[in-house]
Amino acid sequence: MSPPPPPLGRSRKRAAHAFDPALDDAELADARTALTQGRWSEVRALLAATGDDWDRRGHRFDVLAQEQTTAAWVRDWQLAEPESTDAALLLAYASVHRALRGKGRSEKARDACRAVAALLPADPTPWLALLTLERSLGREEDVVRLFDEVRHRHPEHHHAHHLMVARLAERRPAAGQDPLHEVYDFAAWAAEQAPADSPLAVLPVVAHAERYR
Repeated sequence: MSPPPPPLGRSRKRAAHAFDPALDDAELADARTALTQGRWSEVRALLAATGDDWDRRGHRFDVLAQEQTTAAWVRDWQLAEPESTDAALLLAYASVHRALRGKGRSEKARDACRAVAALLPADPTPWLALLTLERSLGREEDVVRLFDEVRHRHPEHHHAHHLMVARLAERRPAAGQDPLHEVYDFAAWAAEQAPADSPLAVLPVVAHAERYR
């Protein structure tokens, strides 16, 4: 007879500790490890190879920016390559996460992201960084405006849509599992706008999960 499965509580706890925001991106995980050791050249190569794959680029910047040592090592990168826009963007994104942790000023993070956005007019990633910040700290109109800036550059941006669903799901918490809640309308609209093979097709499911949260 096979042994019984482990208790649900224990397995969930382990799963929570095992979660890695890099997901299945092994190259990103390796570059992140290198950056924590001061080897920023591996991050530079990774971001250069990502090119204009905007979804992957946004994810990689976001994960790298979450590390608490990123800002210090990226400043070394900037000393060596002061013209690097990837270094400037990663530093700006890191300032967003520092502000969200209460370790930095939100206005400084906003200014840094806007400055990089001016250098990279076609890139949605600086706007994604701002959306990440304002999703938690900003006014409703600011969040909508930033989401529009991302969609103007990449209409199917997965991360931006997930941030919007998370923000909308927090409206009217007392309404409970109201099937007419606005987050469901947004998720259905976004899924209908996306191609059939787009990951945005599952956004209505994400909306239910975020509303439950």
